[in-house]
Amino acid sequence: MSPNTLTALSPVDGRYASRCAELRGIFSEAGLVRARVRVEAAWLQALAACPGIEELRGLTPADLAAVAQVATDFGEDDAAAVKAIERETNHDVKAVEYFIKGRLADHPAWASRLEFVHFACTSEDINNLAYALMCLEARDHVLLPRLEGLAATLRAMAHTHADDAMMSRTHGQPATPTTLGKEVAVFVHRLRRCIEQFRAVRILGKANGAVGNYNAHLAAYPDVDWPALSRRLVEGLGLQWNPYTTQIEPHDWTAEYFDALARANTVLIDLCRDFWGYISVGCFRQKVVAGEVGSSTMPHKVNPIDFENAEGNFGVANALLRYMAEKLPVSRWQRDLTDSTVQRNIGVALAHTDLAIQSVSRGLARLEVDHERLAADLDANWELLAEPIQTVMRRYAVPGAYEQLKALTRGRRLDAKALAAFIDGLAIPDHEKTRLRALSPAGYLGLAARLARDV
Repeated sequence: MSPNTLTALSPVDGRYASRCAELRGIFSEAGLVRARVRVEAAWLQALAACPGIEELRGLTPADLAAVAQVATDFGEDDAAAVKAIERETNHDVKAVEYFIKGRLADHPAWASRLEFVHFACTSEDINNLAYALMCLEARDHVLLPRLEGLAATLRAMAHTHADDAMMSRTHGQPATPTTLGKEVAVFVHRLRRCIEQFRAVRILGKANGAVGNYNAHLAAYPDVDWPALSRRLVEGLGLQWNPYTTQIEPHDWTAEYFDALARANTVLIDLCRDFWGYISVGCFRQKVVAGEVGSSTMPHKVNPIDFENAEGNFGVANALLRYMAEKLPVSRWQRDLTDSTVQRNIGVALAHTDLAIQSVSRGLARLEVDHERLAADLDANWELLAEPIQTVMRRYAVPGAYEQLKALTRGRRLDAKALAAFIDGLAIPDHEKTRLRALSPAGYLGLAARLARDV
């Protein structure tokens, strides 16, 4: 069976392949190999720039450009060549080393210096930096733009619908009115916090040898300031330097990264369920897409599938993200290999997140507010005004204000006439009676509209 989108085991490489293209370029096997080559090339260039490594003195800009070119020109054919070497070595990072040596072997300046490829490195020196670069690229170029775009869409929605009065539902029951825009604004504010926390995660890297002590480095060049060189390499790649590690970078930053993203996903799961509910009770209609089928037997159906798909994908993503956040920082002594196979699923978790965000955006684009339904909900629930009436009564020290309104309204439907009659009998100033009689559920909105416009 040939590999294609119909025979792929994972839906992110099958059914949803076209929607995961950006992350596939980063986290596929070819993407991982490309990142490793980039790190190896950067390390070789860092060594060449160190005055204390006399064997690499005299290299010209053209010689160094040859190293950079191995990384910048790296393509799928090169990745396939690395994998062919790996079939012999049965070691993925060693295969990268041999590949780079092969590319540089015909370059005169490097022919006698090939042993400086992967010099003093353990595989994890390469891998931790490769995964860090992949996560950095995924966050800054795919996930953050996607999240920020969604936040911008929600913000525009909050402003557009700032004045659209709607009935709240607490415990699923009619409650104090709000506006649609204000309820969306809550998600804008929550999501923005998550975005900033995700953006603020410091992505760390290390390059310090087999157990983090620069043992081999010092054995070969005892006078070189290896921590300084390591730091220049890591920071030159756009990462934060971690000076204290075992053989592996401890993965604490990856846990922070996954936790921050999972929190954003959780907020968006909440959004999906709320909007699903609003569609269910008729606050929104969904635009009909020509040719689309909602049910194989019920022709009338227009289902909220985008929010349902999003919720499912966020759930899969969070299951992986939270497992990885708990597992990766735990390693036996100086190193075990349980992190290696787990890290290969980072791209899968991020892809399910990306799919879900895209689904939410698509779902929001299909919504139309049913203003008549919003107004009907409010007009059918005048008992919602029990709250402001009893609160004004409290201001004027009317005894048993809450209890009086409880007796009048709990478990009952009232209309404007019944409430007006109750208000007329209150021992409060006439101007307050006038103000309360003028109140309607659609006008009892507090600062909701302002809060929506201010977000």
